[in-house]
Amino acid sequence: MKSSSGTHFIALDHVRALAALIVFTWHFLHSFDGYPIPFEYVPLLPPFALLDEGHTGVALFMTLSGYLFAKLLEGRRISYRLFLWNRIVRLLPLLLLVIGIVGVGKFIAGENLWDYARLLAKGLYLPTLPNGGWSIAVEFHYYAILPALLWMLRRSRLLPVSVVLVAIAARALIHWNTGEVQTYAYWTLIGRIDQFALGMVAYHFRSLAAGRHGLALLAFAAFSLFYWQFDLRGGFFQNPSYPSPSALWIVLPTIEGLAFGLGIAWYETSFNFSTGGVSRVLGRIGDYSYSMYLLHFFFVFAAARFVNERIADLSNFYVACLWAVAAFICMLPLCYLSFRFVEAPFIRLRKPYLLA
Repeated sequence: MKSSSGTHFIALDHVRALAALIVFTWHFLHSFDGYPIPFEYVPLLPPFALLDEGHTGVALFMTLSGYLFAKLLEGRRISYRLFLWNRIVRLLPLLLLVIGIVGVGKFIAGENLWDYARLLAKGLYLPTLPNGGWSIAVEFHYYAILPALLWMLRRSRLLPVSVVLVAIAARALIHWNTGEVQTYAYWTLIGRIDQFALGMVAYHFRSLAAGRHGLALLAFAAFSLFYWQFDLRGGFFQNPSYPSPSALWIVLPTIEGLAFGLGIAWYETSFNFSTGGVSRVLGRIGDYSYSMYLLHFFFVFAAARFVNERIADLSNFYVACLWAVAAFICMLPLCYLSFRFVEAPFIRLRKPYLLA
């Protein structure tokens, strides 16, 4: 991650690469209909539940976003107008390209483009943007309240936790009134605010995680077991249906934010990463992760079907995971081109927004 000031955070690039791989693997394994790996499948090894339920990679992205902005903006005054400009030129060009490609596909298929236009308009506040674009809308909703969160952090490093408690109460009320809260917890800021806020808090308490390898291992084991149990109970789609009536969704975003916040803080503060070798390769993958996130929808489902029908039987979960990694690697050249010719020209339009 390279800020507009030129500061580079290679450890956070590694985390971005991991988050992209988790999401990619989730879609490669299951598509939207449980192909080639049925949704009912639960891996024997608990850590693999994080891939079998790889939607959690989105929570990792959002926790990382909160952590990064706390790191960039700690104790600094900013031009909020220029901050928003930088985020627009960073995120909007590729998203608009993807929206355009999807629109062309719908036109060729003879679909009603007015209906598509209405979905795009709703995407400003509802999760209707294509190819994961809904999460970019949620990210901008976070930017809208970021000044308030920064104000809280200046007064107390724990004050943003109050926002998390309010969000939990709101989700509990929604669940009590409607019988389900998964829709809000997963697709909107009502759930995602926990991850942004806890990422910011994790940055400010990062020293507590530095070098605490035993704590990190224990947290990873506990989170893996938790997600394995979640997977065992039906996971995202079958607990017992979608959207799930389970009250677990009231606190699931919070649990993800706590686990990923601790993991990011530990990883960044416990190691000194070089800018060469494997670290550099992982960092470059992190650079391309936004392109991977938005573009993989065009290829990942067809790739899984092609491999399963033409090359290798993917009914074995662990074999399918290996092929997911291979497909992920095969997409990197395209993601490089996207980064180089779509993202990078607009990144150069960013302006310094830190005032002091």
